[in-house]
Amino acid sequence: MRADGRRKDQLRPIKITRNFIKHAEGSVLIEMGDTKVICTASVEEKVPPFLKGKGTGWVTAEYSMLPRSTHDRSPREAVKGKQGGRTLEIQRLVGRALRAVTGMDQMGERSIWIDCDVIQADGGTRTASITGAFIALADAFTTLKTRGLIKKRPLTDYLAAVSVGKVGGEILVDLAYVEDSAAEVDMNLVMTSKGQFVEIQGTAERTPFAKQDMDGFLAQGWSAIQTLTNLQRDLVGALD
Repeated sequence: MRADGRRKDQLRPIKITRNFIKHAEGSVLIEMGDTKVICTASVEEKVPPFLKGKGTGWVTAEYSMLPRSTHDRSPREAVKGKQGGRTLEIQRLVGRALRAVTGMDQMGERSIWIDCDVIQADGGTRTASITGAFIALADAFTTLKTRGLIKKRPLTDYLAAVSVGKVGGEILVDLAYVEDSAAEVDMNLVMTSKGQFVEIQGTAERTPFAKQDMDGFLAQGWSAIQTLTNLQRDLVGALD
């Protein structure tokens, strides 16, 4: 048993509230344990200059954390005048992960901006952001379909992410902060419901890990991804 009573392969309690933000075309509040992230999808009827006139759309993302989402207050990056490296890394990850399952040639020349705002952090904020952002994106496409702007939702598969790690010699799924901060190995998996990998981010924080550990990370992570994508399927329905 872990500190919060979970099994090694058990996700934290998940709660997803859709239509959380009134004005966004798609929005959710995703809660994974004590980690809470607001994910919105906003439609903009234009594309970046490099795509103009090419008949294709664009999906991109921004990520931020509220100053008191963590144990100690962190100043807003806007006050500093620039985004930090971690912020840039995560928002690029969210954007390219969603583009991997989006048929952008079926969107028309419009962009969808994904905003992931962490209001409370307890580990796994980037993975919760991706899992929640997919639902917000699917709901935004539903809005466009309802308005008659697209014929079907241009999504090729469900997409979710989860953290896995090695803590005290044990492979654990969906690490809370206290586990993540003590992990010998820290890994984030982004996968589709068909078991295809979109991204693997893995680091030996303290000691190198063996191939058998890698196999364990992937097996445990895939089991958790299936739980998350099944939840997405129940919420957003068939991808059409």
